[in-house]
Amino acid sequence: MNPSEAAELLKHCSAFDNRKPSAAAAVAWAAALNDVPFDNDAKAAVAIYYTTPPKDPDGKLWILPHHVRTLRTKIRSARLENFQYEPIEGETAAEFIARLQGQIAAVASGRADPPTDRPALTGGPTRDVAAALEGFGRTVPDSDEQAVIDSVRRAGPLGVECPACGAVLGRPCRTPGGGDKQPLGKTRLKPHSARLRAAVGEPEVPAAQRAEEEQRRREASRQAVIRAQAEAEIVDAEIVEDAQSTVYARES
Repeated sequence: MNPSEAAELLKHCSAFDNRKPSAAAAVAWAAALNDVPFDNDAKAAVAIYYTTPPKDPDGKLWILPHHVRTLRTKIRSARLENFQYEPIEGETAAEFIARLQGQIAAVASGRADPPTDRPALTGGPTRDVAAALEGFGRTVPDSDEQAVIDSVRRAGPLGVECPACGAVLGRPCRTPGGGDKQPLGKTRLKPHSARLRAAVGEPEVPAAQRAEEEQRRREASRQAVIRAQAEAEIVDAEIVEDAQSTVYARES
């Protein structure tokens, strides 16, 4: 768009907002819209802008160059929504690029009519896909009770009842005991280990086996403490021995 074309566009704008176009304004608009042609789509962009009410009911609409650019692009993009390239047999890569650009320009500008129908896939799924999808989907619950359970069921530990504290579906685990404010016990930040195992389908460990495992861990911790203490005593003894040897050497 050159200054004279920008001046014509500003005159078109003045019909909506009563602005007073000037030569300086035409030069400025031409610089801002130097890659936008003065065509019917540019005029249509002005009309669309002034048919949209302002956000502030008491405000006044005042179109700027970036409004023209944005709205003109939307007008042309809408024509290309269902664009389909029409190839020719045996075309080269260069011919394909030239024809594609020409067809896009023709449809976007309105010189050629855009497709009126949107391409759609036809036919059902293949046999393998249909077999894979079989059984998927929402089923009708057998009873009202089952419907309530399904409504709170979710993935993860909260999707099963807790074997340790008895927390129901969808409710967090709680600590043993309770008080006046929380008679059921305080809410745990993490679910019980038994609930985590139940959520992934692991079998529950018998109480005797859990006690034996806990005793084994405690014994291993006790042995580690004993070894650490023994190593510390050995180091201390070596330090005292080295100090005594140093004193003896100085006296000699």
